[in-house]
Amino acid sequence: MTPSAAGERLAPVDEANLVLDHAGQVNVFLAAGVLGTGGFVGADGVPDLPALRATLGERITAVPRLRLRAEGTGRRHRWVEVRPELGHHVRLVDAVAGPAGLERLCGDLMTVPLPQDRPLWELLLVPGASAIGVGMVLRVHHALADGVAVVAIVQQLFDPDGDSAPVAPRRPPVAGHRRGLRSVLDRGVVGWRRIRMTLTGREVGPTLFLGERSAHRGVAFVDADLAALGAHARSVGATVNDALLSAVASGYRAAFPAAGEDVSALLPVSVPVALPRREASGNSVGVMLVHLPLRDPDPAGRLRLIAADTRSAKVQARQQGTLEFMRGPLGARILDRVAHGQHLVAGFVTDVPGPRRPLRLAGAPVTAIWPVAVLAANVRLGVAAVSYAGRLHCGVHFDAATVPGAVFARGMGEALAYLEGRPAADRPG
Repeated sequence: MTPSAAGERLAPVDEANLVLDHAGQVNVFLAAGVLGTGGFVGADGVPDLPALRATLGERITAVPRLRLRAEGTGRRHRWVEVRPELGHHVRLVDAVAGPAGLERLCGDLMTVPLPQDRPLWELLLVPGASAIGVGMVLRVHHALADGVAVVAIVQQLFDPDGDSAPVAPRRPPVAGHRRGLRSVLDRGVVGWRRIRMTLTGREVGPTLFLGERSAHRGVAFVDADLAALGAHARSVGATVNDALLSAVASGYRAAFPAAGEDVSALLPVSVPVALPRREASGNSVGVMLVHLPLRDPDPAGRLRLIAADTRSAKVQARQQGTLEFMRGPLGARILDRVAHGQHLVAGFVTDVPGPRRPLRLAGAPVTAIWPVAVLAANVRLGVAAVSYAGRLHCGVHFDAATVPGAVFARGMGEALAYLEGRPAADRPG
């Protein structure tokens, strides 16, 4: 990702992501993690903040986007370069009570906006999140970066040398672009259909999973063995992302009865699709609509159905590019207004390939990373996943006042354990 230079206008899609940040909808990507002892984290688990800030101060020189803030109003924001005040951007927060406390903190933070008079990121150190070491929470505004771009930023901030050096995330294949008038017309027709579906689609009936969100958010972390999950998926012609979607379907199958609702036959969810990176923008994603088959009780059977659906949907999403409403701030304003009554999708699911080998931050080993994605429009539950050092780490983000998120996470975790072939005695619940 090559950032815009200071003084340049924000790319239209980045400006659109500024529009979507407002009260009730904090448009910030969050990554939580656990750091073991070593480097700036002492044997007693106490972090040496001056040492961490000194290391990050040097590395930020190679990450221009972390030195930029957006200045302006309406549709006319420009990047302004400022020197980050690391005393603010990198700081210690109150201790939490174990992993559950870290989950609660992440839920609370998903309602707290980042100050827009500073560069749009922060790194928080969280005592008590683990019996050994310290927790961390990295927050990056979506105007700066999407999920793939955040992974790239992490790899520049974290230790680059030695055996723990991360491997660059996989880049999506570039879909072949048909040329000529017919291609332009075809894309125009599909684009118009997507606009019409977004505005008028009614694929989801009345449900607790759609509606105005409360200020009370919950987060639950779920993990799986990446190699075992991938091997099972490949054996039926599917991908890890397909397996994730099958597990998400299990989460919904468990949550609907807990919410007092009947299980839907097909439940549409929105799934971002990575596009080839654009030089001036931190965001480059398309979107596909995936219908989760909920009536089939077998996660493996659902996996085959989902794989058949996503094979063609992913190709079309890459050919079509960024969602039409997210190609600029005006469209984002329209989307933001109408999407609070949408019934096209019931949830969001995103999966980002991450580093394959363990990372260190200023010498401290990163033992786990969980992503937490934004809830937008009227959607009350979403799932984000990232692969890291042989594990698939998932974060379930939900409106804690209305949605049985813990039940969803338990059902999803059981399905992941089943798909990776874990013995029944070792599965969650």
